[in-house]
Amino acid sequence: MADKKRRSTAWFGPADRDGFVHRSWMRNQGRPSHLFDGRPVIGICNTWSELTPCNGHFRELAEHVKRGVYEMGGFPVEFPVMSLGETLMRPTTMLFRNLASMDVEESIRANPMDGVVLLTGCDKTTPSLMMGAASCGLPTIVCSGGPMLNGKFRGGELGSGTSVWQFSEDVRGGKITLQDFMDAEAGMSRSAGHCMTMGTASTMASMVEALGMGLPSNAAIPAADSRRKVVAHMVGRRIVEMVHEDLTIDKILTRQAFENAIMINGAIGGSTNAVVHLLALAGRIGIELSLDDWDRLGRDIPCLVNLMPSGQYLMEDFYYAGGLPATIREIGDRIHKDVLTVNGRTMWDNVKDAECFNREVIFEAATPFKESGGIVVLRGNLAPSGAILKPSAATPELMQHKGRAVVFEDIEDFKARIDDPDLDVEPDDVLVLKNCGPKGYPGFPEVGNLELPPKILEKGITDMVRISDARMSGTAYGTVVLHTSPEAAAGGTLALVQDGDVIELDVEGRRLHLDVADEELEKRRSAWSPPDQPMERGYYKLYVDHVLQADTGADLDFLVGASGAPVPRESH
Repeated sequence: MADKKRRSTAWFGPADRDGFVHRSWMRNQGRPSHLFDGRPVIGICNTWSELTPCNGHFRELAEHVKRGVYEMGGFPVEFPVMSLGETLMRPTTMLFRNLASMDVEESIRANPMDGVVLLTGCDKTTPSLMMGAASCGLPTIVCSGGPMLNGKFRGGELGSGTSVWQFSEDVRGGKITLQDFMDAEAGMSRSAGHCMTMGTASTMASMVEALGMGLPSNAAIPAADSRRKVVAHMVGRRIVEMVHEDLTIDKILTRQAFENAIMINGAIGGSTNAVVHLLALAGRIGIELSLDDWDRLGRDIPCLVNLMPSGQYLMEDFYYAGGLPATIREIGDRIHKDVLTVNGRTMWDNVKDAECFNREVIFEAATPFKESGGIVVLRGNLAPSGAILKPSAATPELMQHKGRAVVFEDIEDFKARIDDPDLDVEPDDVLVLKNCGPKGYPGFPEVGNLELPPKILEKGITDMVRISDARMSGTAYGTVVLHTSPEAAAGGTLALVQDGDVIELDVEGRRLHLDVADEELEKRRSAWSPPDQPMERGYYKLYVDHVLQADTGADLDFLVGASGAPVPRESH
């Protein structure tokens, strides 16, 4: 295909004052004149930051991308954007996902780029970069940073996040000492990379590959493995070809690609956070996607991958077993095989010859690891717009349950009372947490996997039904109902729940019901008022005023829909 006129020529092409300014200032970095001869300019969007440990190796990774770009006759230019470090940022990185996407979008649109490489790793860096790039519509490819090596401790293996939650409960329940807990810390994160469990980071890296936005095996190669650098190099080569082919992001992110991603998320037992991120990404590209699609497409998908938090193994084992290509091949009769991917081949062409080398890690579809890996969407008077649950991480005996509500008005209330030995709570009760949704926290934090009361843990009970308008870490587990929508702070029914109310959970029937008469609920609603916001200025205010609810992706309302990347007015 013949090249169309490139965006970058508007900056570097003119033989006038403006062209002189653009070229001459770029030359102060030692760039020779032939780089401005009309070759594709490739932006490398880098989320490196020492405050984002998952992405701490990205400066080196970017250099490997540049090698590939130069090799194919392109002109690579690396640029930074806001980096979202899950382990350090407060109150939650999700508050800033949309802000980072704006940074990406405006950086791309304002600068002379013909194609974009997105360097992603930590949880929110993947969706935020894809959302921003989708709004611009240039040829785009994603290079994930890869998971850490498996954690090691006293002859066993540790999974980031999952083992932390488990050990923390063991300390609170008196099973291990605090010193044991602290000793495990040094063995958890042994190399560069993001969480090596099938948490949100690994899930979103898998979604990149499932959507066709990354090269085959992008999802699982460990960050410390030299083959991760090879992928980066090949990404650099491929993005130049994509510019020549005019293979833009909208040609990859089709309705069928999103449907494939939903099914593949079920097959890997992926994070519940993929729901809100894919809904937001679809909104940016103009694809109609809803919670009903998640339930319909994921309902009968078996979980094939035996990884924490749903299983035993970790991402390093997953890669050596065959990774995502081997998993996709197992559900080949369900997916859309002919969708286009960034390497120019179809999804099926990429995976049809993939082999599995360890059936303890990747199971056959005929004999799955777990019967259900998809995300369940619940509805009822407690969640009129929907709530979600991950069956593969839940306790089967609790999937149909009726219990008395034990209510916490916000996270401070929860932390103040959960360890109280006088807390009125029984094993069959339902823990309810309010005001932790997009508006309520604000920012939609990962606090939905509520710790159990010590008085319950001491009885040997490790799971209870928990309901909130929050999210939970993809590394977490339990019978946890999340993303209840509308949220409490927006006046949803969750705001009206009181101690002692009876709640019914019926996963098979897709039902979440508060057993309180409508008249009583209206009476409570008339007495309800929204919570105060912690900050009435800056991005906090912008976010609270414009954020959408969880069931549509929690994007900002004015960001939904793509804007393209027309060349802006000259700056001089």
